Amino acid sequence: MKISKEIKTGVIALAAIGLLIAGVNFLKGNSFFGGDDYYYAYFPNSGGIAPASSVILNGVGIGKILEVENVMSKSPDKKVRIKFSIQNEKIKISKGSSIEIGPLDLFSKGLILTLNPDISKGFYKRKDSMMGSVAVDMFTQVKAYADPVTARLQGMMEKVDKLVASFSAFWDTTATTELQGSMSELKIAINRFSNVASQVDELITEEKQKFGNIMSNVESISTNLKRSNDEIGHILGNAKKLTDDLVTSDFKNVIGDAHHVIKKLNSVMDVVEKGEGTLGKLVKDDVLFNELVKSNKDLQNLVIDLQIHPERYIHFSLIGRKNKGLELNPGEEKKLHELLDTTINNK
Repeated sequence: MKISKEIKTGVIALAAIGLLIAGVNFLKGNSFFGGDDYYYAYFPNSGGIAPASSVILNGVGIGKILEVENVMSKSPDKKVRIKFSIQNEKIKISKGSSIEIGPLDLFSKGLILTLNPDISKGFYKRKDSMMGSVAVDMFTQVKAYADPVTARLQGMMEKVDKLVASFSAFWDTTATTELQGSMSELKIAINRFSNVASQVDELITEEKQKFGNIMSNVESISTNLKRSNDEIGHILGNAKKLTDDLVTSDFKNVIGDAHHVIKKLNSVMDVVEKGEGTLGKLVKDDVLFNELVKSNKDLQNLVIDLQIHPERYIHFSLIGRKNKGLELNPGEEKKLHELLDTTINNK
């Protein structure tokens, strides 16, 4: 059977039209032959995303963005509505899943889908809507980091400009003159310091000899001490021997004798305290004391009477005349004279 050219031309035209329709659907983000599930998501802004961008799940593309349009909504989270398709029939979006606009690489953006593993709430149906978010891209992050740094740099540059202006205002003819004067004074100070250093050097040279003499004297003293070392050792040996002799002395007997003497002295004091013996009676007996006082008084009266009336006690004759009185032999007269002399001397 022979096919005519007209039939062949018609078949080719229909195939071309079908391919054209399939290509248009593919460019719009649908499958090549269409029939994909599609959903809606609301965002506060588009985030720079465009139709035909990919929908990514776990890093794998599963669909395309079909439409990006503004919507008249009072809610700030529903300014932009995006229609996207899911080309894999096996993938179902569970409720509670999140979707956001984010960068896929350095140059493109897409929808990033994260499924909720909890499927108890069910799944979104075809044409359902969900809420999405816009991820902060790298350029926004860099801008957010760079803006404060830029502000600080601008403030620092303003301060540097003010500093340069102040320095320029200072660096005029007067400041230059003052700087030259300061340099001259600094040069004079350096010269004075050099002179002082020279004087210190001379002083050190002069005192060096004195220091040498001092060290020589110290060495001489140390030599004399070394020579006297034997004598010092001998003196210390004698001192040690003396201490040894003192330690080995019979201190025990001496202490015993002293104890015995103290014991006897205590016995005597006890006897005196009790009024026994001559010393005890003398201390304790008032009668003996009174008698001694009375005897002393009588003796004084006797001496006074003897001085006034010696003729009563001494017998002597003058030109054959005899005075009456107590006759004493030569020995008694001598004792009486000694008694008188002693009494007179004590007065």
